[in-house]
Amino acid sequence: MASVEVSLKDLMTSVEGALGAAVVDYSSGMALGTMGGGKDLDLTVAAAGNTDVIRAKVRTMELLGLTGQIEDILITLESQYHLIRLVTGRSGNGLFLYLVLDKSRSNLAMARHQLKRVEEQLEV
Repeated sequence: MASVEVSLKDLMTSVEGALGAAVVDYSSGMALGTMGGGKDLDLTVAAAGNTDVIRAKVRTMELLGLTGQIEDILITLESQYHLIRLVTGRSGNGLFLYLVLDKSRSNLAMARHQLKRVEEQLEV
C-alpha cells in the first residue's frame, strides 16, 4: 500500500509526459495532495472543477439506469490529456486520481495502465 505522497511521486516519475497529479475528495472538491502543475496548471482549481465532472457523470448514469462503475474519464485538449480515475478500494471511497499529461510526450494507454496500478496501491 502507498500513501498519497508516494502515489503522486510514482505517477510523476513513472508516466512519461506527466505535468501534474492530484488525489481529490470528490464529495468536497478538496485536493488531499498535489504534485507538479504550475502557473498554467493550478491543480487545486482543477481538482475542484473536475469534482463537478464526476458528479455530473454519476448523476447522468443514475438517470440512464446504468449500473457499471466508472473506471476513468478522459478529457482531451489540444496539447494535453486530463485523466480522472475513481479510487475503488475500501479506503478510497469518494476519491479520485487526477493526472495531466503533455499530449506530445505521453502514451495514453501506458498512462492509463500506470494510473490503474497506482490506484490499486493507494492507501488513504
